[in-house]
Amino acid sequence: MMLTLAMAMLLSVFLPAQTGAVGEGPNYNGNETIKNERLTSYEDMADFLHKMDDRSDLLEVEVFGQSVQGRDLFLTKFGNNPDNPTVLFLTQQHGNEALVTEAALDVIRKLSRNTPQVREWADHVNVMIIPRLNPDGAMGDVNFDISDYVAGGQSTRFNANGVDLNRDHVDRNEPETYALHTNVLQVYDIDYLVDFHHQGTQSAVDDRYVSGSILYPTNPDVNETVVEMSKQLGSVMYDAVEDRGFGHLGKYRGGEATTISRNGLAYEYDIATLLFEMRGMTDHSNPDMVLGQKSNGYLIQQGVISMEAAISAIADRSIEEADITFWDELPFQGRKSE
Repeated sequence: MMLTLAMAMLLSVFLPAQTGAVGEGPNYNGNETIKNERLTSYEDMADFLHKMDDRSDLLEVEVFGQSVQGRDLFLTKFGNNPDNPTVLFLTQQHGNEALVTEAALDVIRKLSRNTPQVREWADHVNVMIIPRLNPDGAMGDVNFDISDYVAGGQSTRFNANGVDLNRDHVDRNEPETYALHTNVLQVYDIDYLVDFHHQGTQSAVDDRYVSGSILYPTNPDVNETVVEMSKQLGSVMYDAVEDRGFGHLGKYRGGEATTISRNGLAYEYDIATLLFEMRGMTDHSNPDMVLGQKSNGYLIQQGVISMEAAISAIADRSIEEADITFWDELPFQGRKSE
């Protein structure tokens, strides 16, 4: 019996997680614990980024602006060869979409290490990460009442002024989106961008809850080459998640508006963009949007796996051969039947 138990534990380390464990993770049912203090606070994130900056000659942390409430906005830069392609990972435009930031911090930690793989990446790709564009919303430090939220107002989608930053990419009235465009997108030559978000908990494909969904730019005025590159980026990340057993992904139902980053940044800057939505949020007024904590580890790992796959494929240029025909068969997510 002890031998059988030992073998089971060994296999659990090396075999991929079952997608059911990801997709069927607990909904919020009034009893599920939600403790955002288990996630990285703004202060801890700032300290962590400065430590990573000090640890590695390959990493540089830059402050590119401030939030409404005066919190610094951080850009982590890895690799500095202008002849290499550049990928930017953007997380937490919405403050209640936190697990993608936890994944980004894990990737930053890896990029700070002097390993053969990291050195190889540094020779062939530039990586930029904005780990939290909306720190005020993430901390629930806003100028309006969110005490009626499911978790008591620990975090919110909006910035401190009550604005959805992912609807402000044309007007850029908010300091966070203005700084992103003025001090990052208009300064650096970025080839690929992944805009990470979280969606609600009820979306499903094949009557199973999805762990996330993806979509390329759908605005008709986006350059065709940019759309193709975006689809290739999605192919790489989709395959990595599916091959490792860490997800059950569907196609996101998205519109054509340029006010959102998926379309607007592709149209204005000719950046190949991919929207990647994870399942569940940390707080919301609607219980159907909030996910209990038991799936957090899987969803964070889904983010890490997909980011590292993108970095590797861009570094070795295999992304240029990625098969995009899967998009024709990838089903749009719907609702799970009861």
